[in-house]
Amino acid sequence: MKVFETPLPGVLLIEPRLFRDSRGVLLEAWQAERYRREAGISLPFVQDTVSRSGAGVLRGLHLQHPRAQGKLVLVLSGAVFDVAVDMRSDSPAFGRWFGATLDADTARQMWVPPGFAHGFKVIGDHAVVLYKCTDVYAPEAEIGVAWDDPDIAIFWPEGAPVLSEKDRRLPRLADIPRHTLPRMADAGRGPVA
Repeated sequence: MKVFETPLPGVLLIEPRLFRDSRGVLLEAWQAERYRREAGISLPFVQDTVSRSGAGVLRGLHLQHPRAQGKLVLVLSGAVFDVAVDMRSDSPAFGRWFGATLDADTARQMWVPPGFAHGFKVIGDHAVVLYKCTDVYAPEAEIGVAWDDPDIAIFWPEGAPVLSEKDRRLPRLADIPRHTLPRMADAGRGPVA
């Protein structure tokens, strides 16, 4: 397994070891001790979420506060441009983003820590994405920011996105009151009991 730091502190790219033979490919998508030791991911995962999306679908940008979720993102089929945005109001990297292509062929993963918004856009005709989450989905804690916020200025892949009505109505970062956003101290907490 190889772990790469990104320009956005806390966000990691992880390349698991792939075992290829005449039958296909085998990989360990998650092994708690190895990921703790080699990537520093020690929060427990309590929910796995799978999304299947068609061509051009853009999901995001979503986060929760309270009940912050860290997400380990893996593409099971197809490819996406995966994005994390630092939403911690007291972070020096507040409002900065990082994006990378994740695809089923390489099994590259992205670790999106608690306190970061997450989203992706499908590259190609479809994608099946698995995210391991450090807290359960809590609709009452859901926050989002517009995918096309000019202050964040994400360089999404070409083409008009297919959006849900909910994602189409998300506010710009400048329109979200800072006191409603997570702080750096909130980001390391595990699931709420």
